[in-house]
Amino acid sequence: MQTVVIVIHLMIVAVLIATVLLQKSEGGGLGMGGGAGFMSSRGTANLLSRTTAILAAGFFVTSLFLSWLASYNRVPTSILGTPASQSQPVGGATPVAPPTSGGILDSLKKSDQQQNLPAPAVPQAPQSQ
Repeated sequence: MQTVVIVIHLMIVAVLIATVLLQKSEGGGLGMGGGAGFMSSRGTANLLSRTTAILAAGFFVTSLFLSWLASYNRVPTSILGTPASQSQPVGGATPVAPPTSGGILDSLKKSDQQQNLPAPAVPQAPQSQ
């Protein structure tokens, strides 16, 4: 169903772009304004403006329908409420417990102490030979 609506939506988009490009430029934006040409009659201009309005309404309706269709089967999830039993630590590392006191920096220091990571080495300046 969604694929059919997307194909219809893309067809409306292509025809809408072509319809807008066929219209006469009033301000000469593309350098083609003025002069008698293919789209200079009043009836053709009315037809193109009505077609543009109908296609714009179709584009709007299919856009709304696609957004509704995409959110129809969505289940709300929380990034904060994941239990520890569902997530397995990578590489056998022990998970860090949430901090009971202090801030995030204190919990990061505790996790570094639990993993017994060596302190980063101080960078040395290159020496000439």
